[in-house]
Amino acid sequence: MSFRLAAYAVCIEGGRVLLARFVPPKGESNWTLPGGRVEHGEDPFDAVIREVAEETGCDAVVERLLGVDSRVIPAVAARAGVEHQNVGIFYQVRITAGQLRPEPNGEIAESVWTPIPDVACLRRSSLVDIGLALAQTVPATGHVAPVPVGGLVQH
Repeated sequence: MSFRLAAYAVCIEGGRVLLARFVPPKGESNWTLPGGRVEHGEDPFDAVIREVAEETGCDAVVERLLGVDSRVIPAVAARAGVEHQNVGIFYQVRITAGQLRPEPNGEIAESVWTPIPDVACLRRSSLVDIGLALAQTVPATGHVAPVPVGGLVQH
């Protein structure tokens, strides 16, 4: 089994959420939250700020911890074909400066402010639904029920 610790930014402003279009080397693109792998020795709090800057070109500040999601992706659904556990730490962030742009030499083709009602029509990572659920419900436990995967929602 492979393992990944990641930090994700949930940035909601004026009824819109900031999404990033992930374009893998192989396969279809989908929408996700800005964020990604926590580097060895890096604090997840710092990782989410770094990832927002790298992927969107914008500066961000963390306003609060929203929660932690841990899920195991079966080998048949995982990109590498190996069972994979992703532990995601979700933060509510606010953009403070910068202009949206594609990630230089990366897999994020664009970042856009998307009206929250329009998210349901997008091919997206389950991370988007988890982040929005955490932001909208702010559960005291920092945990939401698993998001069903299929249709427009992908791992």
